[in-house]
Amino acid sequence: MADVVIGSIAEKIVAILGSQATETVGKLWALKHELKALENTVSTLRAVLHHAEEQYYQSSQVKDWVEKLKDALYDAEDVLEEFNIEALQPKLRGHKKMMKEVKTFFSSSNQLAFKLKMGYKVRAVRESIEAIKADRIFYLEERPVDSEAEREQRKRRETHSFIPEGYIIGRDADKKTVKGFLMDSNMEEPISILPIVGIGGLGKTALAQSVYNDEMVGNWFELKMWVCVSDDFDLIKIVKNIIACVKNEKPTEDTMEQLQRKLRAEIDGKRYLLVLDDLWNIELEKWLSLKILLGGGGRGSKILITTRLLPVVKITGTTSPYLLEDLSESASVDLLMQIACQKVEERQDSEMLAIAIEIVRKCSGVPLVIRTVGSLLFFKKTKREWLDFKNHELPEVSQREDCIKSVLKLSYDHLPSHLKQCFAFCSLFPKDYKIKKHTLVDLWIAEGFIQPSNRGQHLEDIAHGYFMDLLWSNFFQDFKEDPFTGEEICKMHDLMHDLACLVARTECWVAWDDTKLILERTRHISCDSTSNLMGKPQISCLKASALRTFLSVTTYWGMEPTSEANLCQLIQSFKRLRILDLHAKKVEKVPMSIYKLKHLTYLDLSYNHALKRLPDSITRLQNLQTLNLHHCGSLEELPRGIRKLVNLQDLNIDNCDKLSYMPCGLEQLTSLHRLICFILPKDKALAKKYCKLGELNRLNNIRGRLYIKNLGSVIDAIEESMAANLIEKHSLEFLILSWGSFNSIDEVMITKRDDAMIMKRDEALLDGLRPPDNLQKLIIDKYDGESFPRWMTELPNLVELRLIKCERCKHFPKFGLSKLKRLDISGMEFLEYLPGESLGSLTSLESLDIYLLHRLTSLPLGLRHLSKLVHLSIKACHDLDLSKDESGNILDFHGGLQSLRSMHISFLPKLTSLPQWILQLRSECPNFKEQISSVSKFGIARIIRHYQSKSRNVRSWIYPKTKAATSWISMEAFRISAPYTSMTFPN
Repeated sequence: MADVVIGSIAEKIVAILGSQATETVGKLWALKHELKALENTVSTLRAVLHHAEEQYYQSSQVKDWVEKLKDALYDAEDVLEEFNIEALQPKLRGHKKMMKEVKTFFSSSNQLAFKLKMGYKVRAVRESIEAIKADRIFYLEERPVDSEAEREQRKRRETHSFIPEGYIIGRDADKKTVKGFLMDSNMEEPISILPIVGIGGLGKTALAQSVYNDEMVGNWFELKMWVCVSDDFDLIKIVKNIIACVKNEKPTEDTMEQLQRKLRAEIDGKRYLLVLDDLWNIELEKWLSLKILLGGGGRGSKILITTRLLPVVKITGTTSPYLLEDLSESASVDLLMQIACQKVEERQDSEMLAIAIEIVRKCSGVPLVIRTVGSLLFFKKTKREWLDFKNHELPEVSQREDCIKSVLKLSYDHLPSHLKQCFAFCSLFPKDYKIKKHTLVDLWIAEGFIQPSNRGQHLEDIAHGYFMDLLWSNFFQDFKEDPFTGEEICKMHDLMHDLACLVARTECWVAWDDTKLILERTRHISCDSTSNLMGKPQISCLKASALRTFLSVTTYWGMEPTSEANLCQLIQSFKRLRILDLHAKKVEKVPMSIYKLKHLTYLDLSYNHALKRLPDSITRLQNLQTLNLHHCGSLEELPRGIRKLVNLQDLNIDNCDKLSYMPCGLEQLTSLHRLICFILPKDKALAKKYCKLGELNRLNNIRGRLYIKNLGSVIDAIEESMAANLIEKHSLEFLILSWGSFNSIDEVMITKRDDAMIMKRDEALLDGLRPPDNLQKLIIDKYDGESFPRWMTELPNLVELRLIKCERCKHFPKFGLSKLKRLDISGMEFLEYLPGESLGSLTSLESLDIYLLHRLTSLPLGLRHLSKLVHLSIKACHDLDLSKDESGNILDFHGGLQSLRSMHISFLPKLTSLPQWILQLRSECPNFKEQISSVSKFGIARIIRHYQSKSRNVRSWIYPKTKAATSWISMEAFRISAPYTSMTFPN
């Protein structure tokens, strides 16, 4: 990593030295000439660093020189940051105020001592760099420095499109064979196991994913479970993940005895499919223990294993392994051309196809290599460029992993420097780790890897571009939304992870083994829940005092609490930390000495459930940009001086359930661009003492999501709502407005006059909280107005609207939202009808959920105009008659709802038979018709019993009331839930 980091550090040093603040302080300290000399020295070196990067792996002399220079540049960066932190204690705004504050600082009694100390440090780092520069005895070519040009070196398309990993080319026969095994009911053993074997990058996981997600396979098995095992065959961890997969929830912290009972309860008697992906090290005893636990499944259960190692096959397989072979030449060419060529005509160019055939012959049919080569060729558009690449850059790849890695290294070598260091940093994550894209981007920014653009782009947007570049180049894979959190996540292929570790070298260190010492040149470390690195003996023996990153990659909570003493030791040992990630480390108290981490830009304390408060000294961390307190369930308050964190950009207090207010002064944090949650005081008596809506007025850089809680505590609705100034927050995409439970506590005591005042106040408040036109998602919760403001019908980019427990609402808004795709309406007690004309105008609507509308008696005919509606859910509407329209006539949608694929109906007491309009869908809606089949009466009764015992929705059956019916109707995506007592079973 040293070969790519060094240029970035030099660029940052020059930027710091060229800043107005550094120049002003330099004049006052009489260090102007010293700082200028340092700037000139580093600027001169920058011209040769690009060539030095190229020669790093070819010459031991260059490598040694680069390592020494890197250490000296790191020291210089630390000194200059300290220079700015100490000299400019508060955030300096405006030239006059800056001069006044600086002069005040330098008139203090410690002026001379501090001036001498900083002067000595600046001089020392300059002399060290100049000595290393003079020691160079080899030639390095001077090249023009243009970092912006380098960042634009590979011009991106307007959007990044890439072939999803699940989309496989040339594996149809393989898929058919594996499917045949899975759906074979004539196996001798009740549970059969098939290992898929092949080298890394051949597509074992992709094949397993394709089969796992196949519709026929999904219908064949009662349960499907996917567990990524990787290097560590941890029996408890595997069982936890199997149970979590079945229940669709996060793993729990149960004992093995509890886990085995839960597992048997979930799988006993059921035909299941279990995929154990990427199995490496395995002991016979552990495998037999797992196999016994899995033995209770129904006959026909199957286990699919992907592995590179034949010894794993010998231990696990019950049948001959499936040996995955290389892609055929034609499939290899198809895959290469789809990735390398954007236009169809380019893929059909005969000359380019001829070269492509020669190229894929050197790729030995390995899909990962072909995708990697294809992403390199994407930026080479001419026949000559393709030929040069084939003849001079692409080595022949045999099916050995060391040869495959050489091709991946070639792809890495083609990356610009700013992407190289971002990729190498990812070596800190363990193999198969689910990397959160948002977290990774924040880490890159905190490390200073993201260089600002001359076009004034936000750093987060630039970092997103970096991520997409690496994703497009196949350095990341499996990019998707996490089903639990909705966050974007990705993984790294094992071979890519190996490459990241190779290029990171000693710069990054993964602390899975507590017995190893961190090398002095290590700058970044990570540790998981099994590492005891936080123990005092371990910290005291670490040599890397210049450590910049301490990253927790904990995924489980089965560890001892992290003591305050250990944290004090860590702070004392690593005062140059930029990133301190202690999420899920069971931190109960943050020490007062946290302020000593002057360089800290990123502090993650999320998922520390016992943490109640932060020390006031934390507000002295003036470099802090990210403070993550997500899911600190016991946190009671934020530091009152939080306004002093003038560089804070990201404050995450989501799911801090005991946090009932926010301190005043938040409005001064104008650098904030992410404030996920804003909490108004629950106690109205505290309203004057803590944050009001007006604190949001100047925070116009907020982007993404904003959740405003306890709006029911607002007294002056008009003044405060206007003061919030939401309409000027143009980057806001998702807004949640929640009133909280303020008026329902003494509902019996509320008079009609009070009731009218509450409704009038809430209507004025919501009217004044108009969001910007860019808003895409809006949730309104526990609003007590009778009607909605006009602006709700005028949001041109809104795609999702959820109205929750707006109990007093009588008038449904007249929509004009042409882009709305999802609409949820729930808990609106006084709403008696849905306006058909209004709903019918939502021509882009794909999902409609209606829940707890107790006075709703019918569905409007206007629903027939929802030509794109895919999902319809109707639940717990006590007076709703699905068979009648608003005029009392038989409901008939006249050929509408042609796109409908799934329905969910439950808790409708008046539902006694299948309505006529649903029967019409059988003949009129082709997508719906495909999901209709027959099922026995026994199957119906069994599903009902299963639902009643489990108390959860399952795929189930509905049927016509008439005795004339000769068959049962089963719809895979049609659900009907309890109560069943009102239903009539045919004889």
